[in-house]
Amino acid sequence: MDCVKLVFFMLYTFLGQLVFSLSLPHLCPEDQALALLQFKNMFPINPNASDYCFEFTEFHSYPKTLTWNRSTDCCSWDGVHCDKMTGQVIELNLTCSGLQGKFHSNCSLFQLSNLKSLDLSYNNFSGSLISSKFGEFSSLTHLDLSVSSFSGQIPSEISYLTNLNVLRITTVDPYGLRAGLHNFELLLKNLTQLRERKLDSVNISSTIPLNFSSCLTVLSLPYTQLRGVLPERVFHLSNLEFLHLSSNPQLTVRFPTTTWKSSASLMKLYLYDVNFTGRIPESFSHLTSLHELDMGYTNLSGPIPKPLWNLTHIEILYLDTNHLEGTISQFSIFEKLKTLSLGNNNFDGRLEFISFNRSWMQLELLELSSNSLTGPIPSNVSGLRNLQSLYLSSNYLNGTIPSWIFSLPSLEALDLSNNTFSGKIQEFKSKTLYIVTLKENKLEGPIPKSLLNQQFLLLLLLSHNNISGDISSAICNLKTLLLLDLKSNNLEGTIPQCLGEMSTVQILDLSNNGLSGTINPTFTIENQFNIIKLNDNKLQGKVPSSLINCEKLEFLDLSNNELNDTFPKWLGELPHLQILKLRSNKFYGPIRTDNLFAQIRVIDLSSNGFSGDLPVNLFQNFQAMKKNGENSGTPKYVADIYSYYYENSLIVTTKGLDHELPRVLTTQIIINLSGNRFEGCIPNIIGDLVGLRTLNLSHNVLEGHIPESLQHLSVLESLDLSCNKIGGEISQQFVSLTSLEVLNLSHNQLVGCIPKGNQFNTFENNSYQGNDGLRGLPPSRDCGRDDRVPQKTIPVELDQEEEDSPMISWQAVLMGYGCGLVIGLSVIYIMWSTQYPTWFSRMDLKLEHKISTIMKRHKKRY
Repeated sequence: MDCVKLVFFMLYTFLGQLVFSLSLPHLCPEDQALALLQFKNMFPINPNASDYCFEFTEFHSYPKTLTWNRSTDCCSWDGVHCDKMTGQVIELNLTCSGLQGKFHSNCSLFQLSNLKSLDLSYNNFSGSLISSKFGEFSSLTHLDLSVSSFSGQIPSEISYLTNLNVLRITTVDPYGLRAGLHNFELLLKNLTQLRERKLDSVNISSTIPLNFSSCLTVLSLPYTQLRGVLPERVFHLSNLEFLHLSSNPQLTVRFPTTTWKSSASLMKLYLYDVNFTGRIPESFSHLTSLHELDMGYTNLSGPIPKPLWNLTHIEILYLDTNHLEGTISQFSIFEKLKTLSLGNNNFDGRLEFISFNRSWMQLELLELSSNSLTGPIPSNVSGLRNLQSLYLSSNYLNGTIPSWIFSLPSLEALDLSNNTFSGKIQEFKSKTLYIVTLKENKLEGPIPKSLLNQQFLLLLLLSHNNISGDISSAICNLKTLLLLDLKSNNLEGTIPQCLGEMSTVQILDLSNNGLSGTINPTFTIENQFNIIKLNDNKLQGKVPSSLINCEKLEFLDLSNNELNDTFPKWLGELPHLQILKLRSNKFYGPIRTDNLFAQIRVIDLSSNGFSGDLPVNLFQNFQAMKKNGENSGTPKYVADIYSYYYENSLIVTTKGLDHELPRVLTTQIIINLSGNRFEGCIPNIIGDLVGLRTLNLSHNVLEGHIPESLQHLSVLESLDLSCNKIGGEISQQFVSLTSLEVLNLSHNQLVGCIPKGNQFNTFENNSYQGNDGLRGLPPSRDCGRDDRVPQKTIPVELDQEEEDSPMISWQAVLMGYGCGLVIGLSVIYIMWSTQYPTWFSRMDLKLEHKISTIMKRHKKRY
């Protein structure tokens, strides 16, 4: 009996110890702890990762591996989860952990063979290839490598992970990752347990095969270069909740005409910019669970398709950039709307329906830009109290901006630009404004104080209005401002000195106002200026030397002021400066430079008092002009930032006329030194600037001959050497300039025959006026022998008395190629004797991370 009691006691003790041991967490195995620590040491933390992660996820980075310490159990480390029974590491979540560095195939991470879930998303693995060893995690059910700078081919070994439920391999670089037809088919065929498949921006470049998992709840393949016809089977996946195929313009989508099997489950459908064919069928009305729909840029036309009116649960609706028409009052039936985007369509009528629409209590974004909406905005609106973003730009709206807009408590983005609103800008109630653009209206009065005291304002665009008053120094309270555009208003006073101390501003445009005084801001070393435009004001004095601190500056326009200074050659030390305009000021003296201005593409020093020889050293170092980028493929633009909101225009004199370029191509290479006192010869070195499109050296006192090296300027479109003292012959080699559209050699001392052939057969007499030694006028007439007596050019408009005068013809003036208005021989004599025709040549008169978040929230597709 005692033995029996002893046995029961021992058994009871054993079972108790067993239960107790099972209740305690098992320690992480030593080899796995070492593997994790080794992984930690391979990838240092990126100090800028927080901004990077927040840009895409709106969550800040958290460096989980910093907490890993050998003195503690690895199962307690941030991001590490272990099996309670065995202690094996089965989950590793390192999303947004700030990791950076190369991810090699010998990475210690591959020693964690029992992993079931691995999340390495939103890190920076520096273009590493995705190792085939990922395919050895046979137990893996969850793999997320999204937006972590992987590149190259997705290995076929990923298709070995037959237990996968979730696969996310996405990128923001459309050329960073590719799958290829074979690997893509394997990923679809073998991974039969997949519920979520996301390959956003992976270059697939193939059709979608028919054989893929019937378990799918999420299929996301935007920006993947898919082509062919989308299999109808996709719409019959009974569990499908989210379908995202946007930005695949070669993918043809046809909706089933019969009831979809996914109609009861489908909640999000994103088909922006696909090749949609046919009409939206009646079967579409059965999508009773649909909460989000994006069919922007799909060539929808006519009235809103009737099946859409049955989608009463819709919360997010994008139908922008189509050809839809009619009124928009019907949208008031959607009582759950949070986002309504109908921009870039043909909707018309008035906005009166929003004055009585109390069903939009949830609406956060209303986008109606670029339609044909008319009339004033109703003033009696009270049902939009949750509105955060309002876009009504480019319509025909007028009247005053109603007070309810300024009273919106949560307003973040307001775009009413390009309408005809009048009156004053009222004080804003919201303290969360990020974007305010009211440009191109008829608004007046001062800038409201509430706008100048916003804590988070990123973009402020008030240009092309009648805004008046001084620029208050309070504008420098905008500590987060990226873009300040106040051009073409009636602003007066001086430029606040504190502007140069604003460390976030990238675009500063105060042009075409009435600003006076000197340019007194002191630009600090920390500044981020990319574009500075102060042209068309009344500024005086010198160019501030502190501009040398603007190391990111690409575009500087100080033209049409009263600046009185020598050439600021030190600007050439700015490493990224591409456009420099100092036109129509009072600059003087010779131009002496060192080896500077290597990136310059447009330089306009016209209508000043520069003198001396043309600066050979300056031309020698124009490295960007020595490249012909004509066949460089995709167009690139100078200083092209925030282009959705800001038009970085440039007025240039080319082809005899002033032109406004709304954006400046990097191939738009221009030299304009006209209207100065330059003398001496045209240097041969200009022939090395093979990217030149426009060369204007007119209205100087240049001598010598036209260098034959100019024949190498194969893309030259406009050449103006008029009103100088250039002699010699026009080389027959210049007929090789087949891109030349405008030629003005008038009023020089050229002799000999005018070349024939190609473009030279198209130039009229006014290209050569005032060169008594030239023969062959008009160009169609045979030049004859070289020993013929030179013929004077006699414009048909002149009377007999004027025929004996070498004055500029009225024909030349009207054509825009002459030297200017002729008052009389005495005026001509005075001008040339003083060597200063400048006065009459002047007749040549248009976040970081947070901004990405806001743009993504309001403009990008989910």
